[in-house]
Amino acid sequence: MGRYIGPLTKVSRRLGVFVGGDLESFQKRNFPPGQHGRTQGRKKLSDYGVRLQEKQKLRFLYGGIREGQFKRYFERASKAAGNTGTVLLQLLERRLDNVVYRLGFAKTRLQARQLVKHGHFLVNGKKVDIPSYEVDKGVIIEVREKSKKLALFKENLESRYPRSVPRWLELDKDNLRGKVVEIPEEIELEIPVNVQYIIEYYSM
Repeated sequence: MGRYIGPLTKVSRRLGVFVGGDLESFQKRNFPPGQHGRTQGRKKLSDYGVRLQEKQKLRFLYGGIREGQFKRYFERASKAAGNTGTVLLQLLERRLDNVVYRLGFAKTRLQARQLVKHGHFLVNGKKVDIPSYEVDKGVIIEVREKSKKLALFKENLESRYPRSVPRWLELDKDNLRGKVVEIPEEIELEIPVNVQYIIEYYSM
């Protein structure tokens, strides 16, 4: 299955939580999309449907990761030492596009993905244009020198509040540089997601 390229606002309305798109539009039309979405409301989901929805919420929250790629993250997490749900979130958080977003260089994860793909970032001094690139403790992420003149980055940093930089990252705002100071242990998501249901989904 390829990456979803449709409007994320529609996905947010279908899931009932804001995972991306136009926030104002979602708030005005917070009911399922479609001809009868407003009148019929949200239908009661089966046990399978509830678990599928939690998986979709997390997948789209991180920018609409492809289904196959998301499943591979889960398989890695299930084989790793430690809590499967925690490891899954750690793998998603350590994606380069997510780190760019968390540092405030991008307003959304989708924008972060595009900025990474366009080669605007260095990782430990080398250009990396793979959004799923996995960062580790001690890694330095910075805007390329020739990209620093773009007003976009400083505008994004100025407008990122109240979204703050998580404590597992360190931001050097003046030099458009960030550092991974530790692997995240406690991860705060923007929306409520029942990760245990995701584990159960892949076990069904």
